[in-house]
Amino acid sequence: MPAPSPRPRRFDLIAFDWDGTLFDSTAIIARCIQAAVRDLGGNVPSDRDAAYVIGMGFAQAMAHAAPDMPADRYDELGQRYRFHYLRQHDELSLFAGVQPLLMELRARGHLLAVATGKSRRGLDEVLRTVDLRGVFDGSRTADQTAGKPQPLMLQELMAEFNVAPARLLMIGDTTHDLQMALNAGCASVGVSYGAHACDAFHALNPLFVAHSVRELHDWLLQEA
Repeated sequence: MPAPSPRPRRFDLIAFDWDGTLFDSTAIIARCIQAAVRDLGGNVPSDRDAAYVIGMGFAQAMAHAAPDMPADRYDELGQRYRFHYLRQHDELSLFAGVQPLLMELRARGHLLAVATGKSRRGLDEVLRTVDLRGVFDGSRTADQTAGKPQPLMLQELMAEFNVAPARLLMIGDTTHDLQMALNAGCASVGVSYGAHACDAFHALNPLFVAHSVRELHDWLLQEA
């Protein structure tokens, strides 16, 4: 009796947010935002407000998290943020299970991409650190294109790989990620182990909300 044919792919391109989705960095990023604002004498954002802006472009994030800081000090804020982040960078790592998940998706023929609020420099550095060079077929960062939740990151990736909106899946840990997917006409999956509480996800119509990398792995291998 012949073996059953492999399940056809539902999505050709899977785009991942980075921080809080693949990389266990949410708490440290929030603390670094707070430290940078404190260094410059601003009103330090709460844990909730500092975590909420993860995934946005830096200027957009600071406008929300530190509204008392003038825009002409954002360069200084960025320098102080980077100072604190680099001091703790060695404490950061991929979530357990992420690397084998990415390898399985590649083996199934999916194109993989990163759509992140990080800078290009920051993403390139961390990809070298965790040795994921060559795993992703493409990426977009907030300083290259419009920040989340504007859809331009995903639109550019779709154009680069000639993928229709119905064939792209966006995976992220924030409402910014899921709203970006909605704005681009793409499907999304949320993960609840990152920056945002998942209560707000459902209004943005994700196909699934994963509460662990294992749940994400199992859903993607079955449904993507």
